[in-house]
Amino acid sequence: MNKKFMRKAIELSIENVKQNIGGPFGAVIVKDNKIIATGANCVTSHNDPTAHAEVVAIRNACKELNSFQLDDCEIYTSCEPCPMCMGAIYWARPKAVYYGNTKADAAKIDFDDQFIYDELDLPLHKRNLKIEQMLNDEAIKAFELWESNIEKIEY
Repeated sequence: MNKKFMRKAIELSIENVKQNIGGPFGAVIVKDNKIIATGANCVTSHNDPTAHAEVVAIRNACKELNSFQLDDCEIYTSCEPCPMCMGAIYWARPKAVYYGNTKADAAKIDFDDQFIYDELDLPLHKRNLKIEQMLNDEAIKAFELWESNIEKIEY
């Protein structure tokens, strides 16, 4: 844990608001005690609902490392990650995540993700978003190909 890296994430979040690029969120990815990538929320400026600070930083770090995993990396983010970002963080496999503001702090300024947490706890048929399986017998062919592919790169 290093305060200078958290301060950089906070600085990115403040600068992002001042430049009106997106929401008040910044993230830094560190490896071997050096910043290898940064990200700031650019959802509105890029018209991309997945362009949260953590996701942007993960994409940049993976490009920098030429890897799809963030082994031995730490993520410093100005706010507790939302459900989408937490999913991306778990898939990226860093060794630690440090955050500044809480999800309750974010909710106070109308960045409230509680509805997603609530939805994920419901069975599929009770969710507000229609989610229905179809064409499984056709879709399963990709999984069968993956399973038999001896050249696949597992993750």
